Amino acid sequence: MVRLVYYSALLTGLATSMAAGIPSRRSMVVLESRELPVHFANAGAPNPDTTLNLKVALTATDRDSLEQTLFDVSTPGNALYGQHLSFEEAKALAGPSPATVQAVTSWLNENGITDITTTGAFDDWLAFSVPVSTANSLFEADYQLFTEIGGETQLTRTLAYSIPADLQPHINLLHPSTDFVRISRGPKFHVPVPSSTSLSNNTASRALTAPTACNSVVTPTCLQDLYGIPTTKATQKSNTLGVSGFIDQWPQTADLELFLENLAPNVAPTTTFTLQTLDGGSDPQNAGDAGVEANLDVQYTVGVANGVPVVFISVGESNSDGLDGFLDIMNNINRQTSPPHVLTTSYGFDEPDITSTQANQLCDAYMTAGTRGVSILFASGDGGVSGSQSQSCTTFIPTFPSGCPFLTSVGATQGIKETSASFSSGGFSNIFARPSYQTTVVANYLTALGSTNRGHFSTAGRGFPDVAAQGVSVEIANGGGAELVDGTSCASPIFASVIALINDRLVAAGKSPLGFLNPFLYAHPTALFDITTGDNPGCGTNGFPAKAGWDPVTGLGTPNFASLLAAAGA
Repeated sequence: MVRLVYYSALLTGLATSMAAGIPSRRSMVVLESRELPVHFANAGAPNPDTTLNLKVALTATDRDSLEQTLFDVSTPGNALYGQHLSFEEAKALAGPSPATVQAVTSWLNENGITDITTTGAFDDWLAFSVPVSTANSLFEADYQLFTEIGGETQLTRTLAYSIPADLQPHINLLHPSTDFVRISRGPKFHVPVPSSTSLSNNTASRALTAPTACNSVVTPTCLQDLYGIPTTKATQKSNTLGVSGFIDQWPQTADLELFLENLAPNVAPTTTFTLQTLDGGSDPQNAGDAGVEANLDVQYTVGVANGVPVVFISVGESNSDGLDGFLDIMNNINRQTSPPHVLTTSYGFDEPDITSTQANQLCDAYMTAGTRGVSILFASGDGGVSGSQSQSCTTFIPTFPSGCPFLTSVGATQGIKETSASFSSGGFSNIFARPSYQTTVVANYLTALGSTNRGHFSTAGRGFPDVAAQGVSVEIANGGGAELVDGTSCASPIFASVIALINDRLVAAGKSPLGFLNPFLYAHPTALFDITTGDNPGCGTNGFPAKAGWDPVTGLGTPNFASLLAAAGA
């Protein structure tokens, strides 16, 4: 953090204002407002003297150029393809201008706020602490206490707030304010494997088809057979694969060794991962610390992307970004000189829980990472068309961040004659418009869909998922035993491993990693196995049917390693 320095003349002026007890006022405009989410209830007003730790997000110097750069460096055939930005180049576009910093800090100074620090990847947040009463006055807000219905979460939030009209070009959002997020809790389903079949080594080797045993238990060997994933070891140590960890989910080195010994015969059982931590994250290795999600994600990156360095990024509970650490981890990655080439995340939210302003703030962080050459992959969710987890609904619930157009959303399939997994979340964002790379494929799907589900979703929204991979009866080692897990949280690390292995070949040939994947993937749809059967029920409907071409259940399809490698020019 960098402490800002202020001039005595400003302090003299604000002292007069404070003495009068009246902060400077300007013409105000509402920046965000929302209805109270159905899963929270008002618990009354907080003590007005309670301290709130607030942060203001500052606008980027040139966001439009940043987005254009993303597509320039990510679109095959573009003269700038593969020319990813350095940290300094990204900061010049994504960071705030000096004029923006000055305008917002001056306003805060005028209102008696001088203890201000800068945070964020590019010093693009201003942080300060004030009593609730001051926050209500300064932002024309009404901070209240809210409790989660049926849960333990208690938040101090407001359903609306305002900023000076002349500062609209400089401020993106205030946090905490209108955010009520709830993170998804990991795989949809997991059960112990009977001891008679636990961790049995599958040695089938027929290319691009898997033995029938893979219909009931999926292992790395099954994936190698099904998708043509090579067993040879990667060679490029600079080509790292990041795995996000949240909500006290920790991978166990003993479980990883057990997994590799029994289910990944081409990987040395001593192979492990490195650890990064933020927000008080950790990775304890005590008995009982095994986390199903964390073990799954690490085992199917280390065990499938043979030889690719895997880093587990443990995000602790001491986060204050309003997104359970989702923005903090991206700030951490975007400020790195050499960020990982791939990042897979198997958690998410329901889009209605996120305000559009907050969603855009995080989505732009993924956009920035893409300009740096990072491929961002997310599990699409496990509630079919009803959101990140199955729930009652009358209209379809998109998931987030899958609706962000600057990342790759991964749905799930099942069986060796692949069909969509019924829980595979997919649909259309109500916040983000359809990106250009989806124009044709989504239009084709909507035409084929006809009037089915009309009125349940936005026909103009960004469609997701983009791709898919196996997500049913995937075997892991957990707590010293074997379990089968279901979920798109299986599919994301599997697809991420395929991309990491392709990047290994590219880097070895002196080329750039793939970076933001979607322009490449949508330009080469035949490089994936098209999934044309199944659907994703929810909200009292059968959801969306899988069809030829892209669909909002399995996207463009599942990976064909050889075809993707050829399309990448490796």
